[in-house]
Amino acid sequence: MIENARSLNIAASFILIAGIAYILGPLYLTLSTASQSYEFILRNGLAWLPGDQLFSNMARVFAETHIPIQMLNSLAVAFGDALATCILSFLSAYAIVYFRVRWAGAAFALILATIMLPIEIRVITTYQVASNVFSPLNALLDVTGLNELIAAYFGAPVKLEWSVLNTHLGLIAPLVAHGTGTFLFRQFFLTLPKDLFKAARMDGAGPIRFLLDILLPLSRPSFAALFVLTFLSGWTQYLWPLVAASTSDMQTAVVGLARLVPDAEGEVPDFPMIMAATIIVSIIPLAMIALLQRYLVQGLVLTEK
Repeated sequence: MIENARSLNIAASFILIAGIAYILGPLYLTLSTASQSYEFILRNGLAWLPGDQLFSNMARVFAETHIPIQMLNSLAVAFGDALATCILSFLSAYAIVYFRVRWAGAAFALILATIMLPIEIRVITTYQVASNVFSPLNALLDVTGLNELIAAYFGAPVKLEWSVLNTHLGLIAPLVAHGTGTFLFRQFFLTLPKDLFKAARMDGAGPIRFLLDILLPLSRPSFAALFVLTFLSGWTQYLWPLVAASTSDMQTAVVGLARLVPDAEGEVPDFPMIMAATIIVSIIPLAMIALLQRYLVQGLVLTEK
């Protein structure tokens, strides 16, 4: 048994080392290429040995590209998405668990159904709504015949228009519509004592007081875990910012990285600058993971039930 266990440990160690090399290999190639000059890449291809041009390539990213302003856009989108998702998920899970809401199970099932409908699947309909937020209301007025009555009395039907495309609101709002956070908080609330809410009511705490003074402090690990996961998801989001933002000043950093590749056929991309931009864009999410890793693990463990 000891020999078998030792063999398994050796095999597992080899697999772990291979996995680490598989992950760190591209990262090392990115860093080494970012430290070379464009002329060196033209002569020798991708560099496997580090050079001395890393900081000069980073300076070129700030001077010659829109990556800095696009990183601010990514920060606004990721932070807004994470904050809105945490608040909405916390309140919805609170209502489902601690209030006797009729059809709460059906409502929770509908919320979970949004997990199976990511933005990549509903991008066309989401774009149609974002191009005119009032389009569902206009369609409802047309279907019910109210627009005909309005046109008869006022001479023209109601056609409301409000586009949120190419705005931070339009980039953030569609990303909030998923039920992962509600599921996370609901599972955590179910781990708490069932009589906690009743005990708070006996002590004179109303629903708002219980929410703010008791439930919110207990939910800090879950809040941090959901915030980190949602922030990373918003930071790395590509398809929706690509569709919803039409100008380079409103696009996010991930889209900006793709735009650094030249469209002209036969032109060699400036790989050192692209790799340097990749390193710059990766600093914020890596720093967030490093700072909040403890809360991330703790929050996910506490939700198990």
